[in-house]
Amino acid sequence: MNMHKIISGSFFILAMTVNFGFFYGDPTILIEHSSYELFAAIIVNLIATVLKLGDRTQLGAVLLATSIVADIQLIASATVWAFAEYVMSNVGMEAITAIISLSGGALLANIVSVILFIGDTLKSKR
Repeated sequence: MNMHKIISGSFFILAMTVNFGFFYGDPTILIEHSSYELFAAIIVNLIATVLKLGDRTQLGAVLLATSIVADIQLIASATVWAFAEYVMSNVGMEAITAIISLSGGALLANIVSVILFIGDTLKSKR
């Protein structure tokens, strides 16, 4: 067993599931989406990105790209939330929609990453 693959795969899947946990719910009701869960999604995604840095294969480059996209989208989601909350003092419907939509984009990037990781695992020799 390759311990690095186990840890990396765990963080890839954890990034996807935590992101899904934040994304799931009514996109028009912000109270259904925890700011702590968004923070956890950002941290886990950043850890997953660091774990993807060492892979010098073509697949590794694509996995890193998907992780960077997820990081950017989650950080943008948190930025929109913070800006709406603390600068505008009003988290309106437009801000709520942007926050949830950005996290949905990150979720899609995480799903692609996990699918590629599983595909690579299945095609590798034992």
